[in-house]
Amino acid sequence: MFLLAAAEPLIALMYQPYVALAVIAACFVFLMLGTATPDVVLMAAVLLMVLLGIIDSQTAVRGMSNEAMLTVAILFIVGAAVQDTGGVSWIARNLFGRPKTLVTALARVVFPVMGLSAFLNNTTVVAMLIPAVTDTARSNRFSPSKLLLPLSYAAVLGGVTTLIGTSTNLVVQGLLRESGMPLMGMFQVSWVGVPLAIIGGIYVVFAARWILPDRKPAVSMDDDPRAYTVEMQVPRDSPLVGNSIENAGLRHLPGLYLAEIDRDGVAMPAVSPQEVLRAGDRLLFVGAVESVKELQKIRGLLPATDEVFKLKVPQTQRCLVEAVVSNTCPLLGLTIRESRFRSQYNAVVVAVARNGERLRQKIGDVVLQAGDVLLVEAHPSFAEQHRNSRDFFLVSKVEESTRPSHELALLAVGLLAAMVLIASLEWVSMLVIGSVTALLMLLTRCISLENARRSIHWDVLLAIAASFALGKALEASGAAQMIASGATYVSGGSPLVSLAVIYITTIVITELVTNNAAAALMFPFAMKTADALDVSYMPFAIVVMVSASCAFSTPIGYQTNLMVYGPGGYKFMDYVKLGVPLNCICFLVTMIVVPWAYPF
Repeated sequence: MFLLAAAEPLIALMYQPYVALAVIAACFVFLMLGTATPDVVLMAAVLLMVLLGIIDSQTAVRGMSNEAMLTVAILFIVGAAVQDTGGVSWIARNLFGRPKTLVTALARVVFPVMGLSAFLNNTTVVAMLIPAVTDTARSNRFSPSKLLLPLSYAAVLGGVTTLIGTSTNLVVQGLLRESGMPLMGMFQVSWVGVPLAIIGGIYVVFAARWILPDRKPAVSMDDDPRAYTVEMQVPRDSPLVGNSIENAGLRHLPGLYLAEIDRDGVAMPAVSPQEVLRAGDRLLFVGAVESVKELQKIRGLLPATDEVFKLKVPQTQRCLVEAVVSNTCPLLGLTIRESRFRSQYNAVVVAVARNGERLRQKIGDVVLQAGDVLLVEAHPSFAEQHRNSRDFFLVSKVEESTRPSHELALLAVGLLAAMVLIASLEWVSMLVIGSVTALLMLLTRCISLENARRSIHWDVLLAIAASFALGKALEASGAAQMIASGATYVSGGSPLVSLAVIYITTIVITELVTNNAAAALMFPFAMKTADALDVSYMPFAIVVMVSASCAFSTPIGYQTNLMVYGPGGYKFMDYVKLGVPLNCICFLVTMIVVPWAYPF
């Protein structure tokens, strides 16, 4: 009996590697089934590891204070500030231009996005550029499905060229720090990342034209049954003055068309694309709410009503709200101007929709009727205050509708450039310079405190923190050592073959689960394999970085792939057809470059 009791801890230790691997396998199943979000699944797995005694509670929560996770959070704020000021739109207009052919359009999307993604989190870059790329496609008569998946692939390829380009690289950097190993420099991964980006980018530009179909997105702005009439004005200092309608980018706007121009009181219907804009022109547009929201963000256009400038709410704190006029509203039968809407509600009507009917009069002259849908500019609290009001049937906020602070765009871009420069010189850590940049963005009002809080993707951060804990569990249980020994045996003791095994295993996991989870789970295996072979850990760390990021064959392999799935109207096989060859290209380039750039 005594011998049996003494043997129990030993038996438990013997089974720990298999228990840990069983928990990880269950993670993969749940993540593939999509029954819960990655952060929930991974946090549940961490809790199970604690309950089974594989790791203690301190190890489980240590990832929450990891420098890599905190750096990702800071970069979310920096990226949001550049977006809120219109800096990304400014960059997009100057980079994408007005391409004449599809190949030119693909090249002008792919290579500039790679450059942006090298220094901004690639998820942030894709989120910011989906509207700009969609506009570029539609204004040049291309299907968005031809450009949106290449946008995602370009962001992923650009992300592997620098340490801060993707959260995956920062996760691996954090794991190196946790292991007490020397850290990577800003451009250490660039030796393999840059060739990958160039070769992969060339493939995407030429292959996407033939492989990707012309397809309508799952939800199109043109499907919106509400036809809003919105009036915008060209102020005297507008950069659009002297440009034609076409050169100003106001022709073929997605889900929106320019109905007429009011110039000095004279209406000009059927506007020619070559018509040159003048200061004081009032432009009457008709379109869907999403289109009106994007129209409000164009630099050089302002709502035609002067009431907007009299609102007591700062511009950075305003948003668009839809409100349906009820049959008990006291303003019925009055024009919007006569109703003194701003005085009564501290809000300004910027657009009106009425049963799909086109309203030809100016917004201020529209006589309010029951059922009219008003698009108003106001503080977000307007929706809460009037949700149960008898004046409106329905009130709802339009998400991400705050107008950019264009006058701060260059400042935000300049702060971003300074952050990248200082980080590349490695004077201070990325966390320190990123925190200083985020603080300066807040102090200069490039982003509000409320938007900064909202910009942080807590689900991503929780998933990263949980991934660190699971990596520790695999190491503590002996599972990492067991798998590494198996990989060494399979490779016959060859470092190059071991690298290939690590790459293929990581990319399979990434395609089925998530990039950060794959990096954290494979890192201990990779390090134990390097130890078993008695070679440098650096090529193995680099391979984990690259293979965990370069996931192109499925929508769920990388978050940006999933982000363009709906807007592009894609099907699963679109990813397989374009992505599998790109995965093979990345594998071959990595296997050639890594042993040369990072010797064993």
